[in-house]
Amino acid sequence: MSKRSVADLKPGEKAIIQSFNDQLMSLKLLEMGCLPGAEICMHCKAPLGDPICLNVSGYCLSMRRSEAASILIEN
Repeated sequence: MSKRSVADLKPGEKAIIQSFNDQLMSLKLLEMGCLPGAEICMHCKAPLGDPICLNVSGYCLSMRRSEAASILIEN
């Protein structure tokens, strides 16, 4: 079974960040507060599904679905 990513979450669904699958993107995400072990929640999606809005570390963070796909989560 493949690992799930933040891009797979549905609005309102919560998960715990486990790791990243893109080293360059992981540095950017770590600086934005997406730390392993942190809870992340899909807040909403744009009408066409991209970008998405996430709640993480006490604030809202918008990103592209392709960026969210690099954040692996625990089931």
